[in-house]
Amino acid sequence: MKTKLITPEGYRKLNDEHDELWLKQRPEITKIVTWAASLGDRSENADYQYNKRKLREIDRRVRYLRKLLPELQIVNYSPQQAGKVFFGAWVEIENDEGETKQFRIVGPEEIYGDAKGYISIDSPMARALIKKEVDDVASVKTPTGYKDWYITSIEYKK
Repeated sequence: MKTKLITPEGYRKLNDEHDELWLKQRPEITKIVTWAASLGDRSENADYQYNKRKLREIDRRVRYLRKLLPELQIVNYSPQQAGKVFFGAWVEIENDEGETKQFRIVGPEEIYGDAKGYISIDSPMARALIKKEVDDVASVKTPTGYKDWYITSIEYKK
């Protein structure tokens, strides 16, 4: 089951997506569908069929967002989090081979689209890192066994 946590930035992004779809894209597509329907035979009208499909996609996403947004819990930064890995932290880790990774721990709804360097709080890596401090070791279960990662930095951008 997905965790219903989200950063303030992620919530704003989903809310902006809802507004863009509902207030801008949907009215435009509705006009096109109405115009295409007025031309007559809808069975061979590509404009009508394509835009009707697009309208269904928009409506499906709007319904999803309207159901999701009220359920999400926005997690703001708290000074008590300083020095430890919690939700919203930018974490840099390194393994024994010298391989480094940097990412932010966010809600599952924030890792899609153009989100680069984000991992879900529900991922095994994030679960292993929670409540750890700099120089702590996090053992992450992988398909090939456990792998150790050392935390090199923790940062919260306000």
